[in-house]
Amino acid sequence: MSEAPVTPRAIVAGHGDFAQGLVSAVELITGRGALLVPFSAKGLSGVDIEGSMRKVMSEHDLRVVFTDLQAGSCTMAARKVMRTIPDHVLIAGVNLPMLIDFVFAELPAIDAARHAFERGRAAMSVLGGSKP
Repeated sequence: MSEAPVTPRAIVAGHGDFAQGLVSAVELITGRGALLVPFSAKGLSGVDIEGSMRKVMSEHDLRVVFTDLQAGSCTMAARKVMRTIPDHVLIAGVNLPMLIDFVFAELPAIDAARHAFERGRAAMSVLGGSKP
């Protein structure tokens, strides 16, 4: 018996191989990497990023975008794309704990993304070092 195809729930966008690396790690840790569509801005202009991202989001009916940098080209493109998409969420500064939480959340994608944001933020810490 074959398994039903997995429907992606979000796009993960970033520079270089950043997105593919995160999605690969999510797959390795959880087996749920197929819920995320990696998107690389490598070699693309701002206009190309926007057009390609719009196409991917449309093909998969995605309303959630995770990006690497708050003011990066992927985030700027996602903001332009999302002006025309109702009910969406964009989260900049994605990290691995955030995506792991997202793929396990049994919530609508937008709610899962907001929950994952809080988990990702809580997962960060600073250890060591002394104040001058």
